[in-house]
Amino acid sequence: MQKKYLMTPGPTPVPAEVLLAQAKPMIHHRTPEFNAVVRNSVEGLKYVFETTESDILIFSCSGTGAMESSIVNCFCAGDEILIAINGKFGQRMQLIAEAYGLEASVLEYGWQEVVDPRDIAAHLAAHPQTRGVVITQSETSSGVLNDVEAVGKIVREYPDCILIIDSITGIGAVECKTDEWGLDVVMTGSQKGLMLPPGLAAVSVSPKAWRAYERSTLPKYYFDWKKYLKSLGQDTTPFTPAVSLMIGLDVSLKMMREEGIDNVIARHSRLAEATRQGVEALGLELFAPAEGRGSAVTPVWVPEGIDGKELVKIMKNKHGVTIAGGQDEYTGRIIRIGHLGYFDDFDIIVTLSALEMALTELGYEFEPGSGIKAAESVLMA
Repeated sequence: MQKKYLMTPGPTPVPAEVLLAQAKPMIHHRTPEFNAVVRNSVEGLKYVFETTESDILIFSCSGTGAMESSIVNCFCAGDEILIAINGKFGQRMQLIAEAYGLEASVLEYGWQEVVDPRDIAAHLAAHPQTRGVVITQSETSSGVLNDVEAVGKIVREYPDCILIIDSITGIGAVECKTDEWGLDVVMTGSQKGLMLPPGLAAVSVSPKAWRAYERSTLPKYYFDWKKYLKSLGQDTTPFTPAVSLMIGLDVSLKMMREEGIDNVIARHSRLAEATRQGVEALGLELFAPAEGRGSAVTPVWVPEGIDGKELVKIMKNKHGVTIAGGQDEYTGRIIRIGHLGYFDDFDIIVTLSALEMALTELGYEFEPGSGIKAAESVLMA
């Protein structure tokens, strides 16, 4: 027998309470029972997004669907937008924007660099006709955390420019104060901090973003925000939703409210620090820079002479601990340890233990138990 641990930055583990709720007999989505689920979910998401001013829209799709919705609902073909990229998912936003005929200027950084808000300010000063700024808050591919609060202060000075935040691995793991920071569109996916299986996405839409919607002429049907807003006014959805996932969302959001959003964020910060201290004690090097490390995922350089793909394979097949490898040019060169969502202290200890055993099998030399000891020093503080 082998107990399995899912330690990736998505999908993430799902609490038993959520799984059991989803296993209940199917209900019809045009009933008062499901209306209550929708109403509770919207209220819960507003709490997690920290907004009272924005509308919350829920889609049955992956996070990429939410990304696409942010483009088609806010712009016209030929609009000039600015996309700050320092990882794979910033690149995805660029591809979506270009697919719809937008004129996308790009501020491109290395995957180990943090976006500099001053570059965004300089671009907007030189191009005041820019209709949107797009930035990833927590970049899943690199673990880098960008300062979207600072960017919000810049963009709010441009009344015709909206700020779109990909917080798919940010919401529920790091601070994201939608109203206070002036974030016009914020998105997340169910399989991350919301502690659900994949299949749902949520977007917050500010009054400023709704004004952008009113001038938008890009084609949209399934992702038309107004359809969802109209339906949510009646506590329902415009199309057949992922009913079981919505029922699970209602439960997971109640769990987050019971813990308290500040405590949720603090827990993620603590687990991330324990992970970082643990891998560094093994002599491993962190991938993300010290000035921009998020709490959702910890990417780590694979030691010289060690096969990164084999390391991931041994941890999964021999020890039951699934972590993520690197993406694109970092495939086989880094590993990514997720701690986003339904995680606690002992998940980190187990993962570091499996990492130590796998590294030993591959011939890497270190003091056995040093990673676990360093993590425990954080967790016991």
